[in-house]
Amino acid sequence: MSCLKSHQISLSFSVSRATTPSRRKDLKAIKEPSLGVLPEVDNENSPMLPTAMTPRSSKRKSAQLVSSRIRRQLGTQLDFNSDGEDDEEFLPSKKELQSSSEDEEEEEKVDSDEEVAVKKSKRGASGSRTPRSTQKTRSSTRTPRKTPSKKTTPNTPRTPRHITPSIPSRSLPARQPANVLEEASTRLHVSAVPDSLPCREQEFQDVYSFVESKIMDGTGGCMYISGVPGTGKTATVHEVMRCLQHASDMDEIPPFHFIEINGMKMTDPHQAYVQILQKMTGQKATADHAAALLEKRFSSPAPRKETTVLLVDELDLLWTRKQNVMYNLFDWPTRRHARLVVLTIANTMDLPERIMINRVASRLGLTRMSFQPYSFKQLQQIIMSRLNKVKAFEEDALQLVSRKVAALSGDARRCLDICRRATEICEHSAPNPSSTGLVGMTHVMEALNEMFSSAYVTAIKCASVQEQLFLRAVIAEFRRLGLEESTFQQVFVQHQALCRVEGLQPITVLEGLAVCQRLGACRLLLLEPSRLGVQQRVRLNVSQDDILYALKAD
Repeated sequence: MSCLKSHQISLSFSVSRATTPSRRKDLKAIKEPSLGVLPEVDNENSPMLPTAMTPRSSKRKSAQLVSSRIRRQLGTQLDFNSDGEDDEEFLPSKKELQSSSEDEEEEEKVDSDEEVAVKKSKRGASGSRTPRSTQKTRSSTRTPRKTPSKKTTPNTPRTPRHITPSIPSRSLPARQPANVLEEASTRLHVSAVPDSLPCREQEFQDVYSFVESKIMDGTGGCMYISGVPGTGKTATVHEVMRCLQHASDMDEIPPFHFIEINGMKMTDPHQAYVQILQKMTGQKATADHAAALLEKRFSSPAPRKETTVLLVDELDLLWTRKQNVMYNLFDWPTRRHARLVVLTIANTMDLPERIMINRVASRLGLTRMSFQPYSFKQLQQIIMSRLNKVKAFEEDALQLVSRKVAALSGDARRCLDICRRATEICEHSAPNPSSTGLVGMTHVMEALNEMFSSAYVTAIKCASVQEQLFLRAVIAEFRRLGLEESTFQQVFVQHQALCRVEGLQPITVLEGLAVCQRLGACRLLLLEPSRLGVQQRVRLNVSQDDILYALKAD
């Protein structure tokens, strides 16, 4: 008995030592080979950790293993005893039974938790190891390498590529003029296409015969066309080309190619090469490359080369310091295999002598044509042809408009604008719109006052004598150069000459700069924003007709 008691005490002491923290490593070593490392999940969102790393589960399992082994050893030793007393001594107490029952429940819970963990680990092994929450965050923050390609299905509409946009037709027809004055206003609009070009028959014949002869002979040439604005230069050339195109379609003359460029539509004169090449061949290139390609095209022979007719409007805006653009335009027609006809249009008659150097002027040649300003009879005839037997003006009113415009500039566009405004005034002043009368002298005078009495005209009339002389000097210098831009130094020389002619004391340079600055502040002049002083560039912000009208009225 004593040996059994001592053995029982030693076992209990070993149990108590096994549960102490110093024996945790040994218990883990005992536990790990039997059960393995299984993940335990307390929460679905929390990351999975192995059970060997959790302290509570390790304590419980180690205690259960030790108690189960002690019981087995005690059970084998107690089997050798047959005495009932010994059996009674080794019966477990109530506390031990309760603790054992609690240990069994904990073992069942641990087993169930282990089974759940094993199932979840199998699911994770079959899928991705990363939890779903981390996958979502990573996929949302990660930028795709390429844009996903959209697979077109037969039902999805495709974007049209090469389709010309169409304009929907009118739901209702255009409103017809209600009375004679509305019809006259429509016919007198500048954008209205007339049936004919009166008073330019001789100029039309000269341009037509020149271009036709060059096309028939297969040679090249240049023609310089000059005249003040509004004298029908561009309209006459366009009509010549329309008639030549019709003759080419009827096989009366060989086929040709017509190209038009405008210096007003270019930011740089060298863009002329780019536009000419693109309109001839449809090829896009830089200015230098385009110039080289055009040089090669006009220098090399070709068996079936068509004649090219080039119209250059606003030639004075293609001027450069070296004048290489003008030189090439005038030199290419002289080549043997070029077959190029160049028609140039400018506002100044003696532009070649003023701004062109000798080698450029010599290439231009002597084929020139000048469009003189319209006289009052010609302006009256133009208005009558536009109206086309529509009786809307009194004869005296029509003659007044023609004489006023002819004395000022001879611009047909200005005459048409004044007549159109007079019809609007007459229509609004009539008491009954249906019974409108003819445009009379009062309506024409009111339209003239509106046209020539703008805020700029009023500012010119209210300017000082020196400021008015400076504006006259600007116009004189522009006409001398043939350009719409000059420097203050050149204008100041003209201003001093005008002061001597008028018998006034010439002003100094500083006073001239002050006059120029005041005109620029009134927006009558456009000044270059720089500190160049006498070298700053000067341009007009109003038309020359308004300045001349304001100065003549005084």
